Amino acid sequence: MEELLELDKRLLLLLNGWNNPFLDTVMILSTETFFWTPLYAILIFFVIKTYGKSSIWILLGVAITILLCDRITTGFMKPFFGRLRPSHEPELEGLLHLVDGYRGGLYGFASSHAANTFGVAIFIWLSLKKHYKWVGLIFIWAIVMTYTRIYLGVHYPTDILVGAIIGLLCGWLSAKSSLWMLKNKPLTEKQR
Repeated sequence: MEELLELDKRLLLLLNGWNNPFLDTVMILSTETFFWTPLYAILIFFVIKTYGKSSIWILLGVAITILLCDRITTGFMKPFFGRLRPSHEPELEGLLHLVDGYRGGLYGFASSHAANTFGVAIFIWLSLKKHYKWVGLIFIWAIVMTYTRIYLGVHYPTDILVGAIIGLLCGWLSAKSSLWMLKNKPLTEKQR
């Protein structure tokens, strides 16, 4: 376990070390939810275009995915494991590249950004892949969004990896449930 933690720190320092002032601006913006609002609007458009009024099952499923991911990572794992974010780790003081003094909360295992983005990515992919071949590109968004967390020095690579796995599992479960509801519980004319 000690070797894994040491490897995690070395990988963090390597990835966090690839920085420059231009990327600082890009990464601090890219980690913010509002920055991706146009992408969310486009995805909602395609969900509604594909599923019409029944898209409520898809949108509800996305909300449940985010809720599950957030509760598991932020509500349970971070306080339970109590692993300091790299930006708060005294051993890494002066070794990390931090942007504009941003340090995030105290604990970082597992990454809720990774869980949420990968959860939404797999949910959207499973929901739209039969209709739009390009929808797999959503995983690029998830990768970029989560890399920003390492670049900013607020997550170790294992925080991201475990968060992504949690997100993929929650997103898959929610998507399968939502698609089942869509197929087996269609809205009646009165509900539409």
